[in-house]
Amino acid sequence: MLIQSKIKGSERTKEKYDRCPGLPVRCEEERTDMMKVPHNALIFVGDGRKALFLRNVGDAISPNLKTEQVFEDDNPSTHEQGSDRPGRLAEAAVPGRRSSVEPTDWHDIEEHRFVRKVAAAMEQMVRVSKAKALIVVAPPRTLAELRNAFHADVKACVVAEINKDLTRHPVGEIEKHLTSEA
Repeated sequence: MLIQSKIKGSERTKEKYDRCPGLPVRCEEERTDMMKVPHNALIFVGDGRKALFLRNVGDAISPNLKTEQVFEDDNPSTHEQGSDRPGRLAEAAVPGRRSSVEPTDWHDIEEHRFVRKVAAAMEQMVRVSKAKALIVVAPPRTLAELRNAFHADVKACVVAEINKDLTRHPVGEIEKHLTSEA
């Protein structure tokens, strides 16, 4: 499990944080202390099709997550999104040689759009609520896309990144995962 954190409660985390100021720290080694979810922190849990914005209304040791916003993407089947057959190319350099072109992955394109839409919504939420802490929980690919899509103001609020897909879990289980991730 890869946990990234810059919460200053752990000496090991602080030591690694000092080497790369301003960036979340990758902590791959096992840790014995619990992850603390700050009071009033925003928690983003999502993948390429669904996103939950949660807020911790509890304290740092025993979080109580409440749903702020839910986004679900309607991603229809491929034949409803595009009907083009894969193209073919004729190579002019070698007579009689042809090759096919990979078909467009409409689901992949829609997931990229959804991640950008959710990142913009997160930026708006961070600005309106003046959030000081943001925890991002997403699968590795979505996490990478979010890093690229987040505005600098949002990146400054990120205190932890967890590369795990918890989108289909109930909020109570998400709380347990967050407190046991340390």
